[in-house]
Amino acid sequence: MKNWLRKNPQVRTIRVAAADLNGQARGKRIPSRYADKAVEGGTRFPMSVLNLDIWGEDIDDSPLVFESGDKDGVLKPTERGFMPMPWLEAPTALLPIWMFHEDGKPYEGDPRHALRAVLDRYTARGLTPVCAMELEFFLIDDSGRNLQVPPSPRSGKRRVAGEILSLRALDQFDTFFTDLYDACEEMDIPADTAISEAGLGQFEINLMHCDDALRAADDAWLFKMLVKGLARRHGFAASFMAKPYEDYSGSGLHVHFSVLDADGHNIFDNGGTDGTDVLRHAVAGCLDAMQSSALVFAPHANSFDRMVPGNHAPTGVSWAYENRTSAIRIPSGPPAARRIEHRVAGGDVNPYLMLAAVLGAALNGIEDAQDPPDPITGNAYAADLPQIPADWRSAIDAFEASPQMKRIFAPDLIRNYVLTKRQELHYMQELSPAEQVTIYLDTV
Repeated sequence: MKNWLRKNPQVRTIRVAAADLNGQARGKRIPSRYADKAVEGGTRFPMSVLNLDIWGEDIDDSPLVFESGDKDGVLKPTERGFMPMPWLEAPTALLPIWMFHEDGKPYEGDPRHALRAVLDRYTARGLTPVCAMELEFFLIDDSGRNLQVPPSPRSGKRRVAGEILSLRALDQFDTFFTDLYDACEEMDIPADTAISEAGLGQFEINLMHCDDALRAADDAWLFKMLVKGLARRHGFAASFMAKPYEDYSGSGLHVHFSVLDADGHNIFDNGGTDGTDVLRHAVAGCLDAMQSSALVFAPHANSFDRMVPGNHAPTGVSWAYENRTSAIRIPSGPPAARRIEHRVAGGDVNPYLMLAAVLGAALNGIEDAQDPPDPITGNAYAADLPQIPADWRSAIDAFEASPQMKRIFAPDLIRNYVLTKRQELHYMQELSPAEQVTIYLDTV
């Protein structure tokens, strides 16, 4: 880590940052001359900082604040080390960190540790998840009273429709996307294909598959930070909020995953199109936990505006082969690449919690040898299916009471997350949908 700074003497300041429960980066700015201290001894800030609401305020009834004396955690660098922050004007380095207790024990309220705990369960069974993510986002001109797509730097014109898979829509923002891919190279984020999506000014970029799920979540968290920061350098906003426009589809964050055994064999592959019994057990686990994990996949008031029938976001608990109306899709393709696509999460999620919920639920199903219902065919929106919670309050209640979530997440994290969401619900219900959009635009 120190070598990176020595090789980049132009860097004058660093940022140390951890993800809070909402996926917001919380941390400090440090002159580069004092970077060794952050690397060797870590940095400190209150444990309550990873448990703030969407406004960055303390949770009123959290035991982490006054009841505990608002004590510090110790934050140490993750495996990622230093990386550039190409969206800032001055040469700056980012050092991702995560929280520990004074005695070195992981702080279970840290969402990155929540994912690590799930991966430890896989490791104990000699298994390794392989994950890839698809992230949708909007480019937005928020300079006026109403949100609209930014004018093209090439033509000066604004898009008037979604233009699905339109090369013209991509080329209108070629300078931005060129800078974005260059920045991903600098930050070692494996950005792959970009497409124009169904929403007004909406795009999707896929991140390549990775056999280190912690790194995959890091990539998604860092990518969201990069896209939002770089867009501002180009004179507009980028947002991963679930539903900025009432009349257009919202943004999702789909995750594809398979599982390798100790010999590197995909345990979902049976040489055919159906996949193995283990694949079906994993599907069953995901379906069993889908209603109670909805709060992770739809964590904000605006999230539920996306989850309405016929808007390219699943609303029913179902699975299918090669069917994008279902919540769980088994893509076609070579048997060796047999995998599960989990399609429920919005773009506004915390990637660490989302991946922990998905992989944890799948492992529950594998451990219990659960059997799923029959896969559906046709339009899932027209089928009689159990429904994913359609409102925030129901999702909070389901998450808090869920035995499945208790197998995946530590008690402290469940408590902290529920307290956070109840506080946000209390204040958000006093705001209009337009006011909520303004809050979420830059934060998620």
